[in-house]
Formats: sequence, structure tokens, C-alpha cells
Amino acid sequence: METLHDIPALRSRLAGWRAAGLRIALVPTMGNLHEGHIALVQTALAGADRVVATVFVNPLQFGPGEDLDSYPRTLAEDARQLQAVGCQLLFAPAEATMYPQGRAGHTQVEVPGLSAELCGASRPGHFRGVTTVVAKLFNLVQPDLAVFGQKDYQQLLLIRRMALDLNMDIEIVGLPTVREADGLAMSSRNAYLTAAERARAPVLFRTLTAVAAAVAAGTSPEQAERDAAQALRTAGFEPDYVSVRRRVDLALPGPADSALVVLAAAHLGRARLIDNLELDRPLPVQG
Repeated sequence: METLHDIPALRSRLAGWRAAGLRIALVPTMGNLHEGHIALVQTALAGADRVVATVFVNPLQFGPGEDLDSYPRTLAEDARQLQAVGCQLLFAPAEATMYPQGRAGHTQVEVPGLSAELCGASRPGHFRGVTTVVAKLFNLVQPDLAVFGQKDYQQLLLIRRMALDLNMDIEIVGLPTVREADGLAMSSRNAYLTAAERARAPVLFRTLTAVAAAVAAGTSPEQAERDAAQALRTAGFEPDYVSVRRRVDLALPGPADSALVVLAAAHLGRARLIDNLELDRPLPVQG
């Protein structure tokens, strides 16, 4: 595996691959890789001839007081894992490489509407930072395929919308959430959990499972959301939100919507955990 840090070298390598007619996949990450990231790379390897994984802790998606400075940076171990799985290229740029004019004056890309809801309401500007850096990586790599995890469900929909709106000819694949044996969604931020918090953390997924079962059985989404938020508080979480939405666009569901997803974000100690679970709600029988 080759590791590159500057844009001219990246473009030179990619130009050679394209000249050879190779299909290129992109897996963007912020590093501190775990099995969920590796599953993304394996999916990319199955769908392309060459895979570019990126490691960049993007400052634009962190708000004031968030964990930008403390976010775990483990580039040497990340490179070892990527090489072991068969990734062909790691692009690990410095901040000055990605934002040569600095953070404040940089052109930004924002998907209107959905960027301000759910995690966007809890973390203003977060998704603008995400779509900006992903747009830059799409422009730099110009992949045929890009792979993202469905744990970041809202992010995945925003990236798909951005690619559609900006006429980016990229196949975007969402991979189901990779979980620990007890159901906790794998995340780099799980490292912030103490031993006691880690033991409680699976309650989040169990709560989503209960919401999905309740809504499928006929409980109103609003009641299920209230019950779930209270269950999380009782378990020691501080929920940002629990919300049942339409899968297709994350709009609030109407009576005729059956393909739904329940999403949640909650603080547990230093960690802000997010998760989601798709569900199918039976529609009322027409008389």
C-alpha cells in the first residue's frame, strides 16, 4: 500500500490508474479505524479495482467545545490495518493541504433543510463541514464508487443528496452498521467510555429496538419517542433526540408511510453516541 500526503502525488497516481481503465473506490474516514471501517474497505475492494482510503480529522465538522483536539489520531496503526486488508492507497493530508486558505474563509458546501435537523440541530454547522470535506475528496479522487456506513444515516442521505444536486457521477454505497457482540454500534468515540459506561452503552440499541417493535405494533411514533427518551434518561444517558422518520428523506412520517427509521443521539459520559434502526410499519387495512 502506498501512503500519500500531498495532492499532486495523489492526482498523479490516480491518473495512471484511470489511464489503465481501472475502477476506483473511495472510503473517507477520520482514522482510529475499527472493524466497521475495515468492512467499508472490504466492500470497496469487492466493487472496484483500486481503493483509496483517506484519513483526515476534518476540523470543519467540529463545533466549539467539541473533541477536535482530543479526537484519537492513530495513523500508523490505521495504515497497518488498511495494508493488511488489501487497500492500495492511503491519502492522509495535513489540514493546510485541505484548507490552504484557512478554515474561516474556505468555500463551503451545504445541503439545505435536512442539514439543520436531528444531529444538525444538536451540532450546528456539523453537516456543512461534512459535505464540504466530502465534496473536496470527491473532486480530488473522482471515484467511481464511494462507501459509507449506515450508522451515520443522516450523513449518508446528505451525501447522496449532495452528489445528486451537484451532478457527481459516483455510485454511493451504504453499508449496514457493524456492531459489537452486545449490539453497540462500532465507533471511534466508544473509546471515550469508561468501563461502567461501556457496560451501559448497549442500552441505546436496545431502546431503538423497543421503539421499532412498538411502532410496528401500532404505537404512535410520538409516544414511542417519549418512552424511549425516558428509558435512556433512566439508564443514565442524556438524549439529544429520539426520532422516527421516513427512510427515504428523513421527513416526519405520515399515516401512509411504512418504510421508517428510528434515529437517536445521546450523551453517555464524554461520548456522544448515535445509532439507528430501520423498521417497516404495517399500513392500516382499507375498508
